[in-house]
Amino acid sequence: MKRQAYQPILITDASRSQPDQLTTRQKRYVVMMLIRVACVVAGAILVGVKAPLLWLWLPLCVIGMVLVPWLAVLLANDRPPKEQHRLANRFQSRRREPTPPMSLTTEANPHKIIDAEP
Repeated sequence: MKRQAYQPILITDASRSQPDQLTTRQKRYVVMMLIRVACVVAGAILVGVKAPLLWLWLPLCVIGMVLVPWLAVLLANDRPPKEQHRLANRFQSRRREPTPPMSLTTEANPHKIIDAEP
């Protein structure tokens, strides 16, 4: 029985871990909720001081107060797309050249067991 040549494992194509994805989604949610709080505070300040162009600024704050939480929940519950479903991959063709298997000599890989053929 012949052994297969040494093949390195590539981790660059591996997807991100679940805890890492969760942390990223949590950070994005907190940032979006902080934007919502800023819209609420800005709206309250604008109404309190009767700012000029209140008719323009107040609807923008209301849109931020209503739209941002909805988007935050959608984005927090969404996983990143798989590599084959990403839009960027549809426009650029990534053709990989098959790399030949890397074989090491016994000196370079002392733990490799060489099978003697009878």
